[in-house]
Amino acid sequence: MNSYIFFTILLLISAYLSVRISISDFRQRIIPDVYLFPLMLMELILTGYFSYPIDIYSGIIGGTFGYIMAATLGYVFEHITRKSGTAPIGMGDIKLIGVGGIWLGITGLSFALVISCITGLIWSRIQKQKYIPFAPFFLLGGFLSLIGMTFLI
Repeated sequence: MNSYIFFTILLLISAYLSVRISISDFRQRIIPDVYLFPLMLMELILTGYFSYPIDIYSGIIGGTFGYIMAATLGYVFEHITRKSGTAPIGMGDIKLIGVGGIWLGITGLSFALVISCITGLIWSRIQKQKYIPFAPFFLLGGFLSLIGMTFLI
């Protein structure tokens, strides 16, 4: 019984941190580490102790893959857009994708990235914005991916 309470508390804290990350990125275009690192710690506890939604090994592989992939894309985009002066992807987004890889593994991360890119593109077309906050859309994609992994796989 105590493990269910602990599990529920960890999920609620993770949901709160995700909401705070989304609000901060939407308002200020910054993802603070004060929310991001505890979210990573919560998931390492969930995968290590409960094996939810994936086991710890898949989480570490997914997190490493997500971080390296996002850092590589950020590096390439920064050099392509160097003349404009603004990088299209920040370090907070890169770390968030790494944390998403820990939560979801490689399969769930790929689904979350597809959903977040599609919803972000739709949002940018509707709002006619050139730069959009990525965290709310990535967390939405991650949540949908988590639901799909929990109930469909």
